[in-house]
Amino acid sequence: MTPRAALLLLITAAAVALSACTALTRKCPQPQPPAPSVQYDHAQWSQVTGWETDRVQEAWPAFLQSCKAIGTRAEWVSVCAAAQQTQPQTSQDVRAFFERYFEPYGISSKRGGHRESSGLITGYYEPILHGARSPTPQFSIPLYSPPPDLLTVDLTSLYPELKGKPVRARLDGNKVVPYYSRGELARDPGPRGNEIVWVDNALDAFLLQVQGSGRVQLADGETIRLQYADQNGHPYHSIGRYLVEHGELTQDQATLPGIREWLTAHSDRIQEVLNANPSVVFFREEPIDNPLYGPKGSLGVPLTAARSIAVDPTSVPLGAPVFLATSFPASELTLQRLVMAQDTGGAIRGAVRADFFWGLGPDAAQQAGKMRESGRMWLLWPKNVALPVK
Repeated sequence: MTPRAALLLLITAAAVALSACTALTRKCPQPQPPAPSVQYDHAQWSQVTGWETDRVQEAWPAFLQSCKAIGTRAEWVSVCAAAQQTQPQTSQDVRAFFERYFEPYGISSKRGGHRESSGLITGYYEPILHGARSPTPQFSIPLYSPPPDLLTVDLTSLYPELKGKPVRARLDGNKVVPYYSRGELARDPGPRGNEIVWVDNALDAFLLQVQGSGRVQLADGETIRLQYADQNGHPYHSIGRYLVEHGELTQDQATLPGIREWLTAHSDRIQEVLNANPSVVFFREEPIDNPLYGPKGSLGVPLTAARSIAVDPTSVPLGAPVFLATSFPASELTLQRLVMAQDTGGAIRGAVRADFFWGLGPDAAQQAGKMRESGRMWLLWPKNVALPVK
């Protein structure tokens, strides 16, 4: 039996054992309450907060990008074809287009008899790091492509309930074990030789993994983009929460600037804190075709600063326009924007939940690091097309 066949057999056996367990064993997962479901409520355009005042023309290029990915799907063919034939000159032209071809639906989260129309809006960005193709005393923190000993097994054909939940593991002889965590990665021989670049700051390397993609300015003047390729299978844990739980920061201090300041003052504990998040992201290198655009999101098109969001695709269809009403980070200033659902994220779960893409560089990092606001969302859906089945 080959190692991969042994892996499949062992994981299948574990899944069968799990499916056969009973409450009498006291070792089986306890039943969880049903997850909240999404509800779409038809609205009038006048009920969409901020629709008449947003500079929606700025979102038009992002909408055209979405059409490149979804324009051949039945529900989008007509509206994307119309968009290709339209050349709006003003925001009023864009509003007229959307009001002609779309209808707004308020998004709510529903559990039992309780409904919630507001949710958490966070932010993310594209970091810029400094690095080199070879390690030096200055550039000593490696960023890796997926190592060859990282195995991914998809059991969907055997267990449909595992759809979208591939198992990541490694073989230790004939034993299936979890892949190395962040703290264990140093003793993993797999990544050796799979370094893409070395960078000069451990926290920045960590944040690049949290964001999922970013740019690295090399010592020779070249700039490259690193894009998410895979992950080690461990769940994401917040280092901000770790510092709060250990009494090092208050909840209000646990922003990205606050965390950076604390780690700068406690450089001897940086690895301890970073290891509190066992999740590790591996990258692939991609060319930067247009430096004005962000990295490609889960939809497969470049993200647009301040006009792209990451969503939970089980609630908001990827590619769809969304109107977002929230506020600027740590401010009462309203942020009401037409945005496109073009990305996903491991921490983005739930119906009224979005991650707002701020763009590139330090200013974007400052805004994203502080953003944790309440907000509402409206799905803009093509007229005379059945709503997504959820």
